[in-house]
Amino acid sequence: MSDLQTKIKSDIWVPATWEEYIQITENPAYEKAKCYYHNGHLRIEMTPLGHDHGCDNTIITVAVNLFCTLKGMPIKGITNTTYRQMGVQECQPDISYYIGNNSQIIPWGTSIIDLDRYPPPELVIEVANTSLADDQGAKRLLYEDLQVKEYWIVDVANVRMIAFAIENGGSRRISESLVLPGLGMPILEEALRRSRTIDQSQVGAWLLQQFQQ
Repeated sequence: MSDLQTKIKSDIWVPATWEEYIQITENPAYEKAKCYYHNGHLRIEMTPLGHDHGCDNTIITVAVNLFCTLKGMPIKGITNTTYRQMGVQECQPDISYYIGNNSQIIPWGTSIIDLDRYPPPELVIEVANTSLADDQGAKRLLYEDLQVKEYWIVDVANVRMIAFAIENGGSRRISESLVLPGLGMPILEEALRRSRTIDQSQVGAWLLQQFQQ
């Protein structure tokens, strides 16, 4: 296990059995880490998230929640929650959403969401500050296999949204959400740009105006 722990520090995908992965995630040293498992490899993200990551996370959450509230779309947004398909794969996306009929499908009191019992979320969002290449590559393949319907990446450094629709085991780029019809990536990018120079309540007011048009 010591060799595996040494490799984990480099923040890369490391070959591991499911049993080794569970032992690592139960280690108190990784209590605050984000954990992923896919195709017999684990990734433990120990990088501090920081101000920029946290602010963009907040802006996107506010935007999605405001849009759905105004449009009357039932949703449940979840932050940093574990989704597990026992023995196969696991993820901890920054933000995820159950939408429509599934918005109340996960009961209160649930810790780890068992994907052998419950469906995956319709929308998964990763906020990428230092992990962009991985979010576009290995994690996209993970979310394809999990059969989420849509996957967004917030590119913090370039103030950019990268969105994929997922179907039939693959993904394709989209500029407007299919699970949240009418919500385009350009308006989210503009909200992110504005958040660099004005406060979040002002960004929220601007989003409100856009969504009411």
